[in-house]
Amino acid sequence: MNNVLKNYFEVRNEQNLLYQANKLAGSVKNNNYLTDPTLSAKFLNDLDEKSTEISARILVLNSDAEIIADTNRTETDKTIIIPEVIDALKGTAAANLRGSTGKIYASAAIDGENGEILGAILLVSGFDEVYDLLASLNKDWLFLTIIISVVIAIIVYITSGHILKPLTRLVDSIRKITDGNLQERVAGKGKNEISVLGDAINIMTEKLEYEDTSRSEFVSNVSHELKTPLSSIKVLSESILLQDTAPEEMYKEFLQDINSEIDRMTNIINDLLSLVKLDNREAGLNLGETNLRMMLIGIMKTLYPLVKVKDIELILEADKDVIIDADETKLSLAISNLIDNAIKYTPSEGVVKVTLENDHQNAFISVADTGIGISEEEQPKIFNRFYRTDKTRDRETGGTGLGLSITHSTVLLHNGNIKVISKEGSGATFIVRLPIKQNREEK
Repeated sequence: MNNVLKNYFEVRNEQNLLYQANKLAGSVKNNNYLTDPTLSAKFLNDLDEKSTEISARILVLNSDAEIIADTNRTETDKTIIIPEVIDALKGTAAANLRGSTGKIYASAAIDGENGEILGAILLVSGFDEVYDLLASLNKDWLFLTIIISVVIAIIVYITSGHILKPLTRLVDSIRKITDGNLQERVAGKGKNEISVLGDAINIMTEKLEYEDTSRSEFVSNVSHELKTPLSSIKVLSESILLQDTAPEEMYKEFLQDINSEIDRMTNIINDLLSLVKLDNREAGLNLGETNLRMMLIGIMKTLYPLVKVKDIELILEADKDVIIDADETKLSLAISNLIDNAIKYTPSEGVVKVTLENDHQNAFISVADTGIGISEEEQPKIFNRFYRTDKTRDRETGGTGLGLSITHSTVLLHNGNIKVISKEGSGATFIVRLPIKQNREEK
């Protein structure tokens, strides 16, 4: 600010003094003060009045740079050789502030009647008033700066408390969550950025807590599912060992039961391995052009023995071939699980209908049955691992409780989705949406 003010006053004073020098030079020429010696007294009187008027010292020089008039009466008959005088005697007006002297020098040429240069006018004006003003402003600026700094410091101290306290609480909560306390929640008020961040952390923690709970339930369910066949195998094997004279038919029956339980354990383990691969995307997708209509026909041929035993009508509505990018092996298993479930939970003489449709972006496979249906409370859970809607028949159906989980994971891996429409006692309809084209580079 000081530099701006100094430059402003410097330019303004130089221009004003230069204007006065040119004006005075014209007056000297017009009044013939240099060519008429009889006007010397009047000339000096006019110079004194002008000097008082503009608050500047006036010197008049001849063409040899000798002083012929000085309002201070101190430099008469002396020669002054400075840039401003030299410029004026060459016909160029000039004005400059000399920092060493703290004064402004302005000069202008005095022309004769024939255009020759008779001499020069040199004005000298002090710049002390401006320096004094700037010094005073410096003190004011310094005082104002101190006041502003104190005010800012107080404001920062007060506001930092409001900011740092929530941040400190946020960091404490994050540390507790990091240490495994997933029940911790970040408390926040308002709609500021910290509250938004706290809400995001709470959502993340809830998901982590859900995942942790799901993992614990999953381990518990796996243990339970494997414990049951192991217990059966143990009971059967002990029965054989304790009966030395048991008939051969009993041995065969018990061994067949043991073999069935081993098969059940094998199915559970295989399904678990499939789920782990799907979750970690380790298996990836072996994408290729898949004809969904032909795939559905193949699945229904495979499941036909189950339909025949239960006397169920299995219907396929697929008017045309629908070709999509898919891993046919994985997708066939997923859709087969859906149809297999529909057959298992549909009573005799019921109907299971599979429909294939498409638009320009997606293919839709729906599997509808006339079975026991699914209540609205259970629908959000049916894709959980080992979850069964009919717990009284879980052994009769022979499933592992992982089929829908595998189907759900496979559909998601294909960038699709699956939803269920059902009411208890009114059957169920599963609708699978699959994109026709996949980004093969991602797979």
